Amino acid sequence: MIALLVILKPVLVALLALLIDRLFGEPRIHPLIWFGNAASRTERWFNSDHNATVLSGFVATMMLVMPPVVLVIVIDCHVSSVMSLSILFDCLVLWFVIGWQSLQQHARAISTPLVKGNLDAARAQLAKIVSRDTKNLSDKQVAASTVESVLENGHDSLFASLFWYALLGPAGALLHRLINTLDAMWGYRTERYERFGKFSARMDDVLGFLSARLTAFGYAIVGASQSAFRCWISQVGSHPSPNAGVVMAAGAGALETKIGGPTFYDGVLKEKPWLGAGAPAVAADIERTIILVGKSLLLWLPMIILIALLRSTAVI
Repeated sequence: MIALLVILKPVLVALLALLIDRLFGEPRIHPLIWFGNAASRTERWFNSDHNATVLSGFVATMMLVMPPVVLVIVIDCHVSSVMSLSILFDCLVLWFVIGWQSLQQHARAISTPLVKGNLDAARAQLAKIVSRDTKNLSDKQVAASTVESVLENGHDSLFASLFWYALLGPAGALLHRLINTLDAMWGYRTERYERFGKFSARMDDVLGFLSARLTAFGYAIVGASQSAFRCWISQVGSHPSPNAGVVMAAGAGALETKIGGPTFYDGVLKEKPWLGAGAPAVAADIERTIILVGKSLLLWLPMIILIALLRSTAVI
């Protein structure tokens, strides 16, 4: 009975955390905001001349990530003997690191004015969740950018967190989310971040490798499967990110729509590959993408049980 409860605990925690996320959204005072502020100060300290080394980035990453992860490990060890406390603690940590409700809200804040023809409002909302220039984007480009963001963040802020929780518990979920946050802040191939952000970017690639492919598989199964797998196989090599490329190619293929293409960042045109198949994304595809991620989430519940079973078998 106890062994069964241990195996079922991850999916129970996942369901409860998703329910809390659905009811309350993100915490009003989000720990990741504190972490992001600390990361900004640390980067200014270590990389003040924008000429820091890879070693500096490694040290900065460890200084930021290890204290909260170790703290979670210590607390988890202390509450693990009391199942109710353990479940409660795990729920809180998982709630902090997933962002499914927030992602939906941001996406719909873009799609609502876009459907109504208010392109300026849609651009302004899009600028809150992407780093690209949005002022001159067309309606189709705004839609495509939003679809990209939902597909990619479906992995980064939802499925990867569930994967690492099932595999390594709350510390694993937190570790991935913090590294992913640093990658989002520092993982740019610019003069400022090329060397300083390399370690966090590579760590994010490693931690997201398997979960990204499971996410892509989920998108493919619940969407247009043939198109998704075809795009996955043929297009993944054209994207610079080993994980985002897989997720977005399979997701866009599952939706049978096209995303990507040349995009401006800080006034500089960046050639990005086209991903997916079919007609370019339109406003209605944003809601279709949210539904795709939601359907894929249903596949992850038995997957979490399987991962937990494999984990418990390995421990035994």
